Amino acid sequence: MNETPTPLATYRVQLHAAFTFDDAATIVPYLAELGISHLYCSPFLQAQTGSTHGYDVVDHTRVNEELGGEEGWRRLSETLRYHGMGQVLDIVPNHMSIADRRNRWWWDVLENGAASRYASYFDVDWDADGKNANVILLPILEDHYGRVLEAGLFSVTFGAGNFELRYRDHVVPLSPRSMAGLVQHAAVRCRSDELAFLADNLGRLPLSTVVDPRESARRHRDKQVLQQLLATLCRREPAIAAALDAAVAETNADHDALDALLNRQNYRLAFWRTATEELDFRRFFDISTLASLRAEDEQVFADTHALVLRGMEERGVEGLRVDHPDGLRDPLQYFERLRSAAPQAWIVAEKILEPSERLPTNWPVAGTTGYDFIFLVDQLLLDPAGEQALTEGYAAITAQPINFHATRREKKHLVLDKLFPAETQRLVSLLSTVGAGNRRFRDYTRRDLRGAVRELIACFPVYRTYVRAEAGELSDQDVSCVESAIEVAKQNRPDMDADLFDFLRDLLLLRVRGDLESEFVMRFQQCSGPIMAKGIEDTAFYTFNRLTSLNEVGGDPGHFGITLDEFHETCAERSIHWPRAMLASTTHDTKRSEDVRARIHLLAEIPDQWLKTAQEWRTWNVRHRPKAFDDPNLEYLIYQTLVGAWPIEPDRMLSYVEKAAREAKVHTSWMDPDQEYEDALRAFVSDLLADEEFCRQVDSFVAPLIEPGRVNSLAATLLKLTAPGVPDIYQGTELWNLSLVDPDNRRAVDYDQRRRLLAEMASLSPQRILKRSDEGMSKLWVIKQTLALRRERPETFTSGDYVPLIARGKRAQHVVAFVRGNFAITVVPRWPLRLRGEWGDTRLELPEGNWVNRFTGERVEGTLSLTELLHNFPVALLQRDDAL
Repeated sequence: MNETPTPLATYRVQLHAAFTFDDAATIVPYLAELGISHLYCSPFLQAQTGSTHGYDVVDHTRVNEELGGEEGWRRLSETLRYHGMGQVLDIVPNHMSIADRRNRWWWDVLENGAASRYASYFDVDWDADGKNANVILLPILEDHYGRVLEAGLFSVTFGAGNFELRYRDHVVPLSPRSMAGLVQHAAVRCRSDELAFLADNLGRLPLSTVVDPRESARRHRDKQVLQQLLATLCRREPAIAAALDAAVAETNADHDALDALLNRQNYRLAFWRTATEELDFRRFFDISTLASLRAEDEQVFADTHALVLRGMEERGVEGLRVDHPDGLRDPLQYFERLRSAAPQAWIVAEKILEPSERLPTNWPVAGTTGYDFIFLVDQLLLDPAGEQALTEGYAAITAQPINFHATRREKKHLVLDKLFPAETQRLVSLLSTVGAGNRRFRDYTRRDLRGAVRELIACFPVYRTYVRAEAGELSDQDVSCVESAIEVAKQNRPDMDADLFDFLRDLLLLRVRGDLESEFVMRFQQCSGPIMAKGIEDTAFYTFNRLTSLNEVGGDPGHFGITLDEFHETCAERSIHWPRAMLASTTHDTKRSEDVRARIHLLAEIPDQWLKTAQEWRTWNVRHRPKAFDDPNLEYLIYQTLVGAWPIEPDRMLSYVEKAAREAKVHTSWMDPDQEYEDALRAFVSDLLADEEFCRQVDSFVAPLIEPGRVNSLAATLLKLTAPGVPDIYQGTELWNLSLVDPDNRRAVDYDQRRRLLAEMASLSPQRILKRSDEGMSKLWVIKQTLALRRERPETFTSGDYVPLIARGKRAQHVVAFVRGNFAITVVPRWPLRLRGEWGDTRLELPEGNWVNRFTGERVEGTLSLTELLHNFPVALLQRDDAL
């Protein structure tokens, strides 16, 4: 793979109207001084108005005007180039926002239906249920269609030759052909032959169901001409314009006439809740305003990537982060096409791997965006000795299940019921058609098929497989995932015919072939991922609260710690197979920042003390607990959150607990919020934070955890900066950052403070830096010094081998150490509370040679006691002295 040089380190920024290209340009000198090689930006193609994240793209051909547009991007690019830095862009190939009329492609589809030039761009089932063929469900209404119509909330508008429909803040086009009757009525009213001529020709436009390319082109050409003639006629003849306005007003006043008009559209306006059951286009997760694209179509790929690829030629873009490749029909095909279009790009995939899963080695990418690394480090720094006590205490306090894998299945069934019936139904319809052609399986009812499909998805151990059905390709990992899921599904549902599960297995593993069979396989793979994400990340992670620092994207809260050998084996494997993958510790999607998790990890080292405190807090706070809020599981989550993020402002905490409660979907949810419960929850949290005695108790408990938590955080930071891969720093986390899940982690960053600290650091001794740890100086120092070494010796970290360094002595399991490229040595402690700084006889034998500690300037060699090595700074980065 002929790539540009691998980034030394990236820095992720979240762009939005309050932090634009020009704002990003102002921090470039600071980032360059810190040692960052590439600015890593959130998506910045034209997004929905007011977007704070950029994943709701409405136009792939334009740079977001709210960020500064094309000129703002140019200025940022020039600033980066001047400071010797490159760019990494986050791109969104899987979906587009359809909630904004600036999405010209979707607007054209609504206007022209299946005959639209862009109908093939979106993954629409034009005959989803047989009764609304060639009509797209548009679930945007606040109530049932008939009630909204009769309440007078719809209105036809006319201007510049176009007819549109307005509903609240929504605007949708009206099919030109459907307006023939209204225009004819106006022509009779004003006795205009010209208007009557236009009405006749509107009525003769090719049907939207005619998808022949020539007819589609003629429809588009003719309707454009007719709209222009209509606009010209209205400007020239006020009486005609008045007649049209009167006809529009009459239609708006006549519910039957308006209903008849709307029934002639290429879409069906519907109550928003109907999306759950009847949606006929594939969407991003359960978000009905984000319609999935058919990125497998070569023209769609070309049109959605042209601006990004131009940026690689003209704007210094050297890397791409590909969002949600699991949503693509054929990720391998996509990455091969992207690699062909950008042969030198550093490409990383936002692929969430389960702990036992491996990234497909045939993807032409540098690796993942680093959630797997977050899991690895979190598990390394977690003390497994606390598992039993925390498990038993959690069960006693909350009466919640303690088997996470059972919780996974339960919550996946929940979201299948609540969020994804439409997607399941599409699979079942396909499977029914497939079964009808097989004499052994044609007698299974849809109920049978639905039950089997749902159970299989609920038992699926990974987000998806990567079988390429049309090409007949599948991997050993695909086979293993499907077979294990089938066996678990059979065990869970002994009431169901095992032959049906075996049939599903044979379909998914290409042992039964055919066009429909292939379509089922590909659709199943696109469906299992969203259900995994919503069931696990956005539901189970808010209900299984044994130790919330483990409830992280790509993690497994049921897994409690790994050995040093497991960590070293994984890193050695990464150095061979994925040495250029991104390494993350905090992202815009993490549930808690690295520093919050680092502090919560400590509870595993003091489980008895923690459980006693949590129970005391529950007892103390009975006085604040409204009757409508009796939820010990969420209360336990609140207490862990306070420990991890303390001190925290009330408004941040209130925002977090509301989101946590809705994501949990136990007493309230985004779809069905329970106002009484949420009011009681807010009252409880507000009273907690207004209780001075309780706040003193939290202060007292957290105070001894602050420094050990920082040690954990420094350890995780140094591991990220020196392990095989490319470290990414999420905005603001170069200092202590106690952020929670979005939108909390998108708060403004104080870059003036960071510039000042970086400037002051140049004249401070390591001892003085450590004394100013409260300001975040120690973390900034680790990043600054390590990135400087990466810049001096990039080959050490991008291609250097990884060799574990094993300590000896009673506290050897508390030491994580390794050598990179026979030039740099990383040494960090773990389980700092249990360690209490008492290393005893624990020692580390360094490789032959003279070494210098990058953080303290001390020169060392031979065999060192850990007390000596880590006496002046909590972590160590050694480099060979002969290179100084």
